[in-house]
Amino acid sequence: MTASAKFLQQGVDVERKIKLLIEFEGSAYHGWQFQTNGLSIQEVIEKALSKIVKKETRIFGASRTDAGVHAEGMVAHFTADSNMTELDFMRAFNSLLPHDIVIKEVTDVPMDFDARHSAGRKTYRYTILNRPFPSALLYRRCLFIPFPMDIPAMIEAKDYLVGKHDFTSFRASNCSAKHAVRYLFKIDLIQEGDFIYLIFEGGGFLKHMVRNIVGTLVLVGRGQLHAGDVKRILESKDREQAGPTAQPQGLCLVSIDYPENGARSKEKEE
Repeated sequence: MTASAKFLQQGVDVERKIKLLIEFEGSAYHGWQFQTNGLSIQEVIEKALSKIVKKETRIFGASRTDAGVHAEGMVAHFTADSNMTELDFMRAFNSLLPHDIVIKEVTDVPMDFDARHSAGRKTYRYTILNRPFPSALLYRRCLFIPFPMDIPAMIEAKDYLVGKHDFTSFRASNCSAKHAVRYLFKIDLIQEGDFIYLIFEGGGFLKHMVRNIVGTLVLVGRGQLHAGDVKRILESKDREQAGPTAQPQGLCLVSIDYPENGARSKEKEE
């Protein structure tokens, strides 16, 4: 039994680091991180946490998400002096949070755990609805494209982007990352009925990187670019050569992996 667990059994407040697994529907928010011009996921969860622990407390997320982007597996951590159980924390959070933000899991972690810096691979999914008419129920969760899409060409094009590359052509102009080199372990394209799913797995992503890649692959699918053009665009290191930034509602942060020992991942690129 750990010292923390022993103190919890005795009802003694003890400093703990706690990891949250979070799901949210991002349509009503200006992304994960605090914003001066709108409500963020981080702000809403912090307000709930401060009520729970009766003290203003910061939470730290594993990744930033843009306004309108969703998550099934966002991870965050906070430190607090509390003897509440993990289940009690989860219930308290979910009783205070709005219906579009849910805490799925609460876990005590070692004090050297960091939601961002301990993270390994991240997986994002972009959803396209490809049929003649949109969806009244899913319009906040997908990009609607009513035109036929050349799936084989999109599959060929996406493969040029797998691996370690300079993704300057696919980064936002105001991206604050120190450099544009990132490692994409894989990009899967899955077609199921009227839906096209693009699944990205990498050690780290630049601002708007996934959405800019999707916007470019959509141009390939519509025949406005050839598959081989994507290789040329990548090598050009010129954002103006790539396609438009795809709309945010189709993007979802699916999961973040952590090494078992909690150490900083060698796969992660800053």
